[in-house]
Amino acid sequence: MNLEEFDYYLPPEQIAQHPSDKRDEARLMIVNKETGDYEEKHFYDIIDYLNPGDCLVMNDTRVIPARLFGHREGKNEKIEVFLLSKTGSEDEWEVLVKPGKKMKLGNICIISDELKCEVKKIIPESGNRIVKFYYDGNFSKIIEKVGNVPLPPYIKEKLEDSERYQTVYSKNEGSVAAPTAGLHFTKELLNRIRQKGVKLAFVTLDVGIGTFRPVKEEKIEEHEMHSEHYYISEEAAKIINDTKKSGRRVIAVGTTSTRTLEGSFKKLGKISADNDKTDIFIYPGYKYKVVDAMITNFHLPKSSLIMMISAFSDLKIIKKVYEKAVEDKFMFFSFGDAMFLY
Repeated sequence: MNLEEFDYYLPPEQIAQHPSDKRDEARLMIVNKETGDYEEKHFYDIIDYLNPGDCLVMNDTRVIPARLFGHREGKNEKIEVFLLSKTGSEDEWEVLVKPGKKMKLGNICIISDELKCEVKKIIPESGNRIVKFYYDGNFSKIIEKVGNVPLPPYIKEKLEDSERYQTVYSKNEGSVAAPTAGLHFTKELLNRIRQKGVKLAFVTLDVGIGTFRPVKEEKIEEHEMHSEHYYISEEAAKIINDTKKSGRRVIAVGTTSTRTLEGSFKKLGKISADNDKTDIFIYPGYKYKVVDAMITNFHLPKSSLIMMISAFSDLKIIKKVYEKAVEDKFMFFSFGDAMFLY
């Protein structure tokens, strides 16, 4: 398939710069994935489209304050160290450094009195660095104090409350971007959903910076997908499997939950407890094995995410729905409105 098939026009003013005043007051488009029939609602109306016995699968990852600022030891110039992922070695991370030319092998960046890092390796393909952190105390608590929660590059305005870029059920630290479909849920709405008899299963996928990486290959099949770490507990696997056995729907909250479920199934041929990485690339022609319905935001043109939802429905249907969303002034991307595809 050609990349241009996944393009669409979006007026810049419809890129949401702030979350809605209340999480569940964002707008919601209800879309039949087979016919393209749709209704326009608010997110709190999602409960009317969930049935007892259904299961919502939610990504409980938490965004870390991944943007660290400091200076090279003995120098005054500003250096940004952006945490990407742990390497597996103690206190070592793969990071993006700006400006890269200022941080050569063996250079040390002073971030605060409590925290510094040393460049241990330069990755030739990406220019990213492997750094080792040195600190006094608890690393998570230190970066919580000195770091900044990263926002996507299309959000230009300052976020006053960083918790609005976390889901209300976020728990496991490790992401550099939020699983944004989940931002619309409030604790009150989740309680009402539980009371209706809908089950909740929590999985974890650490969202990496690759989620913002555009697809550049004209033939999308040639795109090399980034990998992300995920975790499925025995409890979550049982809830999901019981839901499938009962003939009820597994509803993925967001593309990250979708990626976790379909990626794990691709590897194991079933859903069970799992702790691994996935580089699954879902685009039209893919047959979903686990996910029966999906809650998702409106995604960037030519992104792997719009390809994923086009595979879940139909490219022509998704393009028409997106055209309607633009026409009706829906807001797009991370802080934007949502869609329920069923």
